[in-house]
Amino acid sequence: MAEPALESWIRVDFPTLLNEILAEKFREKHLPVLQSLTNALRIQDYRDRSEEEAFRSLMKILSKLSEEIQAAGGEVEELILQLTAACFRAQRNGCVQCARNQSLMRSLGAIDLSIRILDMLQKLKSDNTDYVFEALRCGVQFIGNLAVDNQFCKDDIWTLIFPDLLLALLCVDDERAVGYSSMVLHTCLDEHKVEQLAHPRNIHLALKVMELCRTRSELDWTVLIATQHFLKSSVLVKNMYAGMSHQERVTLLELISAQLGEEDSEDCGIPPTVATFLASCFQERCGAVLTLASESDNEEALTVISLLDVLCEMTSDHKQFMFLQNHPDLLKSTVDLLQQVHALGKTSKNVFTAAQNFSLAQGGDCSSSPSVSFKAHLIRLIGNLCHGNTANQNKVRKLDGLPLIMDNCSIDSNNPFISQWAIFATRNILEHNLENQELVAALECRGVADDSALRAMGFRVEERDGNVLLKPCSKDH
Repeated sequence: MAEPALESWIRVDFPTLLNEILAEKFREKHLPVLQSLTNALRIQDYRDRSEEEAFRSLMKILSKLSEEIQAAGGEVEELILQLTAACFRAQRNGCVQCARNQSLMRSLGAIDLSIRILDMLQKLKSDNTDYVFEALRCGVQFIGNLAVDNQFCKDDIWTLIFPDLLLALLCVDDERAVGYSSMVLHTCLDEHKVEQLAHPRNIHLALKVMELCRTRSELDWTVLIATQHFLKSSVLVKNMYAGMSHQERVTLLELISAQLGEEDSEDCGIPPTVATFLASCFQERCGAVLTLASESDNEEALTVISLLDVLCEMTSDHKQFMFLQNHPDLLKSTVDLLQQVHALGKTSKNVFTAAQNFSLAQGGDCSSSPSVSFKAHLIRLIGNLCHGNTANQNKVRKLDGLPLIMDNCSIDSNNPFISQWAIFATRNILEHNLENQELVAALECRGVADDSALRAMGFRVEERDGNVLLKPCSKDH
């Protein structure tokens, strides 16, 4: 059935009807009145011309309902909860795209009253959980609508719900209520409020949001909170990282990788100080990945793998992060780790051992190992750090990294594309660097650690005007 037109709603005397509710004990017959007001307020023109007296009476009804909830203790009647939800719905609709009504409700004390009711509702241990959650959802939606594009309302709401009530709302056992609460948090956040979140006494709220990103990936608001606000604060990122489990760290790093992969990558919102912090974390704990040679699962090793992925992305054509080429000892740590991983793979059969069994990639053990492509990504990072950087090119030579990289030019089902990354890294290490080029040219046949590895892949090294070129081998070669 179609809703009555605007003209029909204008003829309804809602202030009088609401005052009649106030004069009586709450009854079932009061619900249709509140539902009618809710429907009327769906119409923009009606919202714009709605009477202040109607909102004032609505507030008085909600205040009376608040007293009923408080007096009832744990067991609140279904009708009281239904009426509370109906009042919240009417207020919610009344402030949609209507700054006048937002300001009016704020001046009437709707924010303080609604948040007091929400606090009582989320603490209720009632058998009427469906009605409790319905009222909770509508109340959270109301304060969310109040906050949209209204800084005064945002600040008032934040003062009253941060951090304890907001955390409690994110913990309720109702997915929709948690989603609406996430929306409120996203709407209220700004740079100053993110600074408050970063404080150690409030960090548990930020950690809850990150937990929801991991466990409730369908909640878009939590992902938006993390990518649009959290990742922009290096202080918050550092404090969260310190308080996270390794699983939660992996989630954080995955969000950073996704943000780096956005089309407008030149303005991904991640500050340089976050990149510096993550590079230091990788250096400090990268050795944990070596345990995968003897253990099938190590959560810290998974964090190291994710850190490496992020560093590879940051140093791949992201000008704002290329300062990482000069990060103290990052290149050395990466080359050293590659040497250790490569040696482990040769001394015994383990996840770092090169293999040519590509049938495993169709569902075998290889494809499920977290170490898959780890060596390839180490080589990729070395190549990125050497791109156009003579000092790093020379460091790799002095660390005996060139033969090491060329020793990984063979096809390896444990490291898809490793040969391509090895060739890419070799090119970056040799480019405009005569000493490195001469080293490769002088290499004698020592297994695969020379240019024969490249030849086996169908390439040869050719020097021209001081530059190194990787050329396809002719049939004569």
